[in-house]
Amino acid sequence: MAGERLWVQRGGADDGPLVVLLHGLGHTAQVWRGVTDLLPGGWLTVDLPGHGRSPSAGEYMFDRVAAEVATVLRGDRPVTVVGHSFGGAVALALAAVHPQVEAVLGFGIKVAWTEEELATMRARATRPPKIFGTEGEALAAFVRFAGLDGVVAADSEVARSGVTEVDGGYRLAADPATMAVSAPNMPALLAGARAGARAVLACGEHDHLVSPEQLRALDPDAVVVPGVGHNFHVTHPHALAELVATVGA
Repeated sequence: MAGERLWVQRGGADDGPLVVLLHGLGHTAQVWRGVTDLLPGGWLTVDLPGHGRSPSAGEYMFDRVAAEVATVLRGDRPVTVVGHSFGGAVALALAAVHPQVEAVLGFGIKVAWTEEELATMRARATRPPKIFGTEGEALAAFVRFAGLDGVVAADSEVARSGVTEVDGGYRLAADPATMAVSAPNMPALLAGARAGARAVLACGEHDHLVSPEQLRALDPDAVVVPGVGHNFHVTHPHALAELVATVGA
């Protein structure tokens, strides 16, 4: 939206409670299209810094990204923040510092990291983006990278939002530096969020990045959504919308 640093889309009711939706690493706000159609009130989606149509930020610590998101919240509407994966950790960080946030749902957050995994991510962050000769190749690469192969079409708006044209061809829109993620300090993030908001953790029963056992070791009340995987907000938007309704109640 014009006048804002980040790419933002707003919809639904202009007053009353607001649901803010934060996507995962490498994704864009377009992954929420199936969910926003099901929300009864107002909603806001945003391309996080260094993703999609938003500019790069240089570094992507959870609290810094949360501070960027805070700049697009207006007025005094009560807010429920919903974050997927990386966006879930950002959502918890935002709840700790923004007085409008009354509830937060973080789902699909990878909570257990090995040193090898972190080293691999850091190495990926230093590589220059791959340039594809055709848009079609870049779109197909985005769908694979986002874990949405077989879920969304390569020529969909979801895929197109994750690709940008550059000299010599096309590349994924995400800043490679976003890959240099750190393992979230989940006890601290949860404690910070719960100081002023209701905070709920969740995952799909078949999430390949976080298991129900890992999540419930952090929070015995964590919600496990049966029969779904990591990207269930895309594959089963009704399940996510129903969960959002319970969190914001």
